[in-house]
Amino acid sequence: QLQASGGGLVQAGGSLRLSCAASGLTFSNYGMGWFRQAPGKERDFVGSISWNGFSRYYATSVKGRFTISRDNAKNTVYLQMNSLKPEDTAIYYCAASRSVATDDSAYDYWGQGTQVTVSS
Repeated sequence: QLQASGGGLVQAGGSLRLSCAASGLTFSNYGMGWFRQAPGKERDFVGSISWNGFSRYYATSVKGRFTISRDNAKNTVYLQMNSLKPEDTAIYYCAASRSVATDDSAYDYWGQGTQVTVSS
């Protein structure tokens, strides 16, 4: 089970940190990813991190603003979001994969999502 939290309403230029706590799986065996879905749009890749944190990938739209990290001792993955823009408004989902992937089809487990709203 994956439980995402940390979403909310923030002004453009602000920051938020999302967390995703895992239970019921061996967290350190999984690559973790963040995806987002805006109203009326498809779900998009945001970032992913390998099981050991050594490999990280980002969507072009968030590179340099968002940072993905993980704490295997706490079974938690994070998404630090800085310099937020109104176009970052979406429901953010965390997911677990046996690999480190950018394609949502590679992910086996999904969290319930947390809403991020960025006002202009």
